[in-house]
Amino acid sequence: MDERLFFPATERNRGPIGEVLSKILPQNGFVLEIASGSGEHGVTFQARFPNIHWQTSDPDPSYRKSVSAWIKHQGLIAKMSRPLDLDVQKRPWPLTPEFRSSLKAIICINMIHISPWCCTQALFEEAGNLLKKERLLMLYGPFRKNGEHTSESNARFDQALKQQNPNWGVRDLDEVSEIGVKNGFDKHEVFEMPANNLSVIFHMK
Repeated sequence: MDERLFFPATERNRGPIGEVLSKILPQNGFVLEIASGSGEHGVTFQARFPNIHWQTSDPDPSYRKSVSAWIKHQGLIAKMSRPLDLDVQKRPWPLTPEFRSSLKAIICINMIHISPWCCTQALFEEAGNLLKKERLLMLYGPFRKNGEHTSESNARFDQALKQQNPNWGVRDLDEVSEIGVKNGFDKHEVFEMPANNLSVIFHMK
């Protein structure tokens, strides 16, 4: 049975996200992807950046099965490790000493708006503990700016998210940045993306 999942949004955004990654990723080392979902991003970026060791993770067993199925389907078993069972709130994260010492970047795509705010806080706290100077955390997704939505579609999306779960919602970039500063990140870059999304890159001091 084919256990691969297919997310239309992933197919649409992996190209633009890959372009941003090509500008910011180091030449080698380990990259940790938080909340990998179907695994489509992970195998796409592992193939695009072959000198990086791309480590996927997700707390949902059905998603981890999908990630593993994608890794096998794309012929990347020799290159990519199995996805980690990683919940951002359960710390310390299950990373080996070798992985920790070689970790260059943490990538989190489309998670913080479909999880409680405490997950965003946990993400930054643990990233701040793990990442060394000048290494980075990248977030991708919709954001509010100065408390306002950047488009009508994002406002409707935010409303729909809160109807599903009152603890979800499109986050304000300033509030997210404040959490970053509290956890050792001294600056961030913002890349405008298609469909009113942003890629936000936080750098460790």
